[in-house]
Amino acid sequence: MVLFKYRAIILGATLLLPACSFSESALWPSLTGEDPVAPSTQVDNQTAPSASGNANTGVNPPPQLGQTDFTPVGVTPGADTGTFVGRKVVELRSELQRLQEAVMKHNSDLQTLRAGMVANSQTYHDTVGSVNSRLQVGTTPGNPILVQQFNAAQDLLDALNSDIASMNKLATSISGMSTMSAYLAESTRSAFGVSGAVDEDHRQLTILSDEVDQTVILIERLLDEVADDIRRQSGYVGQERSNLNTLAAGIKSGEIYGASLSNVATAARGPGPIAGTPMDTAGRRPLVVIRFDRDKVAYQQALYNAVGQVLERRPNAAFDLVAVAPTSGGTARVALNSTKARRHAEEVLRSLVEMGLPPARVAVSAKTSSASKSNEVHLYLR
Repeated sequence: MVLFKYRAIILGATLLLPACSFSESALWPSLTGEDPVAPSTQVDNQTAPSASGNANTGVNPPPQLGQTDFTPVGVTPGADTGTFVGRKVVELRSELQRLQEAVMKHNSDLQTLRAGMVANSQTYHDTVGSVNSRLQVGTTPGNPILVQQFNAAQDLLDALNSDIASMNKLATSISGMSTMSAYLAESTRSAFGVSGAVDEDHRQLTILSDEVDQTVILIERLLDEVADDIRRQSGYVGQERSNLNTLAAGIKSGEIYGASLSNVATAARGPGPIAGTPMDTAGRRPLVVIRFDRDKVAYQQALYNAVGQVLERRPNAAFDLVAVAPTSGGTARVALNSTKARRHAEEVLRSLVEMGLPPARVAVSAKTSSASKSNEVHLYLR
């Protein structure tokens, strides 16, 4: 669906104004309807806060990654005493040396990955911020410059996803080192119980045991930080995938929306319920009324603001989307209007999905109304 196909007057249920023309720079009409918390109030879309939580761009900052440099303590050299335990100490010391070399290699890989993630995240953040800033001051629908920047942002997000895959592989390798370090620690402790050792063997074993224990702790910390980095970065990329879908809708219409509606709800509480079967809307006031009494009805911005404000207050909210057709004009005309109204409702639903609202949150139905003079779409808060 092309989001800028229509230009709309969106009105609350208690204030249906007659159609009037206005330029692209005119103020948005008011929204009235059922407030999700308090009694009915009027919402001015020109001054309403963005549902993203960031009134300017709605861009989430890149996540903070770990900054620890995991450098091993090193291995203290020692002489072979000629005993069986002495030779065992030499063997264990050599294994510890190889283990610490592996730690240094993985640490170097981690720092390289982190630097790449930070650079890609910052560039992505700046690119999306630039697009949103341009949308905020107004631009043409489908601006090719913004489309190019959007494609660049997608590539950067793909690069971040590849970095996460590389970090997962690194975590698997570190997990193998953790198993090896545990075995080495157990072997070092067991060597104290082997008979035939001299005092020098036990002295060297004591030093070696301390260095093994420090290496075990270092590997555990390394594994924990890598896991935290993966979790934070995965959450960020997942959230931004959803935000990019909403950004694409904004570029198509030449308007700024903000964060994906799914992220608005998730950030506040968590995923919402399944909408299920449409509820009876008789006697209920709609949150939004979109009157399709002309071509090119630009309803998307006001619709986003209204739904976003609801989700900020009720993160688990579900909605009923109702196609309303007038009953005037005879049976054939009513049938034709009903078909058109359902198509409008489907387009409004696609707009909501592009803005990030999960389709399971919306139940769609249709009805006729003698009070309607044109095809309308009503959105109710469930």
